[in-house]
Amino acid sequence: MRDLPLIRDPNLLTGFEHAEDAGVYKISDDLALVQTLDFFTPTVDDPYTFGQIAATNALNDVYAMGGKPITAMNIVCFPVKTMDMAVLREVLRGGLDKMREAGVLLVGGHSVEDNEIKYGLSVTGTIDPLKVWFNRGAKPGDSLILTKPLGTGIVSTAIKGGEANPQLAEKAITCMTQLNNKSSALMIANGNIHACTDITGFGFLGHACEMIEGENISLHINSAAVPVFAGVQKLVESGYVPGGLYRNKNYRISQIEKADTCPNWILDVLFDPQTAGGLFFSIPTNEAQNLIQKLHQGGIPDAAIVGQVVSDNPGKIFVY
Repeated sequence: MRDLPLIRDPNLLTGFEHAEDAGVYKISDDLALVQTLDFFTPTVDDPYTFGQIAATNALNDVYAMGGKPITAMNIVCFPVKTMDMAVLREVLRGGLDKMREAGVLLVGGHSVEDNEIKYGLSVTGTIDPLKVWFNRGAKPGDSLILTKPLGTGIVSTAIKGGEANPQLAEKAITCMTQLNNKSSALMIANGNIHACTDITGFGFLGHACEMIEGENISLHINSAAVPVFAGVQKLVESGYVPGGLYRNKNYRISQIEKADTCPNWILDVLFDPQTAGGLFFSIPTNEAQNLIQKLHQGGIPDAAIVGQVVSDNPGKIFVY
């Protein structure tokens, strides 16, 4: 995709050239549009919950840029000849409830007949052009914060295999249906976010690698500090691992240096493709603990400082 002859425009603050979570287009000195699109096949059996998860996943891309989502359009692929339309209604109801929670107006959409159900949103948001968070810009000396636990891809695989215990499945679903709006609002209030992304299909380390590409920095990740769903270790060691985890690992492993103190199963979790994952961002170290306390008080209990940004060995991520 990167070799396509793209249309250039000075008002395009970011497109897909740098793997940002959303595109940002400047309208005026104090207004820019944030635009994103995401849809996928079901990650859970319940259609209402699937609709919530898919909508959350799309809306969260706007929060990852520091923006406010305002409108959305449904994207639907549905097997009308083989599946009851009541299923589609529940999917759309789940998505609409999440849009309502986010204060987003549904303005339309498009559907096509397909052999497999797929659902998601095209979302438009707004932001001040001078306050956009990019996935690059982290500075040596910053602390790294992650707001949600990892393991949703692994748990979803176990759910499909009937091997996820109900408590673990409920915890993962709660996480995947949690908007990142509260985290984003607290980060905006803090005012000193140097780089930000949300953890989705490329996994924690995949998105972390995007943070260091073209930058003279490296990241040190404390594997013991990374929040992970309780019970994920057993699932990994039992083989409930999604194929996307291996693709992520094969693609990025050359940039990763793992210390013996990091268990192998945690390294796998760090490559697990997430759905509607948390925000991952860098912030001056002297502000990190105060923001963690505010996140915890604001209903983000799993937020944690998981590492540091350093200037040594640029282009590498050290996991210890």
